[in-house]
Amino acid sequence: MTAADAPAVLAIYQAGMDGGNASFEHTAPTWTAFDASKLPGHRLVAVDDHDAVLGWVAISAVSGRAVYAGVVEHSVYVDPAARGCGVGRALLDALIESTEQAGIWTIQSGVFPENTASLALHRAAGFRTVGVRERVGRHTTQGNRWRDVVFIERRSPLVD
Repeated sequence: MTAADAPAVLAIYQAGMDGGNASFEHTAPTWTAFDASKLPGHRLVAVDDHDAVLGWVAISAVSGRAVYAGVVEHSVYVDPAARGCGVGRALLDALIESTEQAGIWTIQSGVFPENTASLALHRAAGFRTVGVRERVGRHTTQGNRWRDVVFIERRSPLVD
C-alpha cells in the first residue's frame, strides 16, 4: 500500500463504514491520519489485472509497551463489488505471512456480531473468538444504539 493507493483505500474504507457493520467510525480519515495510524511494512492492497484496488489490510500497535510488541490489531476491508471472490482471504493470508516474518505472535480485532461474513472469513483464516464485549460502544450513525463487539485473535503457531 502506497500513497498512490490512498483514494481507493479510503473509498473502500468509507464503503465499509456506510454499510453500518464495519466500524464505529462514520467518516474515513485523511490519508495523513490513516498513514500515521498504521504500522509500515504490513499495509497491503489486493489489486485486479488493471491495478484497481479491490481491498486492503493494515495493522496498528495495540500498545507502546515493549511486552506487547508482538501484538497488533488489524483491519481488513474489501470493495463491495469484490466481496465473495477470495480477496479478503488473500489479504489475511498475506498479512499473517508478513507479521510472522516480523516476529508478531498475535493479530487481534473486533468485529460486530452482525458482520457474519467477516467472522466466517476470520475463522477460516485461523482466528478464534476470545469473547464478546457487550454494549462496548454507542454507534451514532446507527440510531445511537449500543453495539456488541466480538473480540477475535489469531496466535501464530510459528512465533514464540
